[in-house]
Amino acid sequence: MKHKQEIHRIVVKVGTNVLTDGTESVSSDTVANIAREIELLRRDGVQVVLVTSGAITEGRSLLEGSGLYAQSSTDASTTSKQVLAALGQIPLMKRWVEAFDGLDILTAQILITRRDVQDRLSYLHARNTILNLLETGSVPVVNENDVLATDEIADVNIGDNDHLSALIANLIDADLLVILSDVDGLYDSDPFLNPEAELISQVDHVDEYILSVAGSANERGRGGMASKVNAARIAMESGTSVLITNGKSPGSLVSAVTSNENGTYFQSTTTNVESRRRYLLSEYANRGVVVVDDGASKALSEGASLLPVGLVQSSGAFERGDVVEVRSEAGDRLAVGIINYSSEDAKRICGIQSEDIMSVLGYEYGHELIHRNNMVVIST
Repeated sequence: MKHKQEIHRIVVKVGTNVLTDGTESVSSDTVANIAREIELLRRDGVQVVLVTSGAITEGRSLLEGSGLYAQSSTDASTTSKQVLAALGQIPLMKRWVEAFDGLDILTAQILITRRDVQDRLSYLHARNTILNLLETGSVPVVNENDVLATDEIADVNIGDNDHLSALIANLIDADLLVILSDVDGLYDSDPFLNPEAELISQVDHVDEYILSVAGSANERGRGGMASKVNAARIAMESGTSVLITNGKSPGSLVSAVTSNENGTYFQSTTTNVESRRRYLLSEYANRGVVVVDDGASKALSEGASLLPVGLVQSSGAFERGDVVEVRSEAGDRLAVGIINYSSEDAKRICGIQSEDIMSVLGYEYGHELIHRNNMVVIST
């Protein structure tokens, strides 16, 4: 029996095979249909981040149309992929922008590499930017930065947009990751070779059997079912449930959120709040302590961010992006969170109004010392 959860924030990953709809270029009709479904979800209060493939395909189509690219070319070098991605990213985004503009929805382009989700400061920048974009009502459109992500720079390359979508789901604490595929979901054998193949409707644990029936990557795009199942495993471990469903079926995205009956549903064994809480509460992560006054203590208990005006003192040597404890003047542990300013900066802006941060430091990383999105309040 599939679990129906309350959905507030989702990541939608749409692959090349869905976007091209059997052709050699991205289909504007398919893009428009997905945009309309996203609009319907947003009307119901669901925040949506879109992870899109298709840049390399768009670049290849553009070059072939110009006569500068031999259709018989078999060159699949990294350099060629970089060139194609650089050429195709603009027309790909143009399709999405046009589709969302027609629905009066603002879009924002975000290009990500592995370094952006592994480096402490880049992680914080990416998380805060995406969450703030969602709060404005915009739809962030994310893609791997293939122009920079090369095999030669192994720590930068994510590998495919299935993996990227799982990392983004983890980054923003998404409730659900929807992977739109060109098949209905995960089958117990290859449905293209075996007409008797049966759809696996729910997966509670990605074990050896699930990995074996997922097979290997397909030829078109960079991710096959194996890639999608691995992405599901990553997302599940961070508290995000996953649905792999057929993106070519009308209404598949809306039904993925309102009813997870169509496709293969991967039920997370934890919640993203619990997962994040475990990380933030771990002693290993904590680098320092900030002490706040009674007003700030009360505001934190009510779900507010921590502002510098409520800061009384700080201890420890921490950098922007580190995890710190928040304590009351009586020594009670109130919260833990990812801090926006270093220990030296915190001492300089202690007790001041947020609008004065720029004049004191000469720069600012936001009005909050710790944003509520990056904090876990400890119940007493």
